Amino acid sequence: MKLSTWAKQQGISYQTAWNWIKAKTFPIPYEQLKTGTILVYPEEKQELKTYIYCRVSSSNKKDDLQRQVDRCLDFCISRGYEVEKIFKEISSGMNDTRKKLLTLLSLPPKRIIVEHKDRLTRFGFNYIEHLLKQFGFELIVINRDFEEENDLMKDLIAIITSFCCRLYGLRRGNNKSNKMKNILKNTND
Repeated sequence: MKLSTWAKQQGISYQTAWNWIKAKTFPIPYEQLKTGTILVYPEEKQELKTYIYCRVSSSNKKDDLQRQVDRCLDFCISRGYEVEKIFKEISSGMNDTRKKLLTLLSLPPKRIIVEHKDRLTRFGFNYIEHLLKQFGFELIVINRDFEEENDLMKDLIAIITSFCCRLYGLRRGNNKSNKMKNILKNTND
């Protein structure tokens, strides 16, 4: 079948599929004819590559990060999933520039295993889950129903902390900028 047809069936754009071909990360066999047409050879039931994503919010929780990895590995072994790679990250769940997560999401469709949904993101999990399905990803949350009593309070504290850090960062940047302006002004006088 043509690449454009395959891309439409997968719910992705033709450009995304073409980018995967150029990057040599296309998930299934294909052939480019002399005319430039790309034919895709989908298999009936293709096994998705399995990746584990584990995250903790601070470096003093590194021990929990390894325990999280171990629990995810046990889950994969019990299901017969062969784990391709494990992505471990120490960062806030509200940080939207997590390098390891962005690297994971830039790979072709795959199965992603996380222990709890808040390990992937603190907010907007349902949006992310829906988008991943549209792009051919399978997202498995081991403890989907796990909710702590104080989850709302933790989320509120996370929001306040995040905004305070941004506010203080802006203030610090403005103070440095003003100091530099004063230094430059004094040297020109």
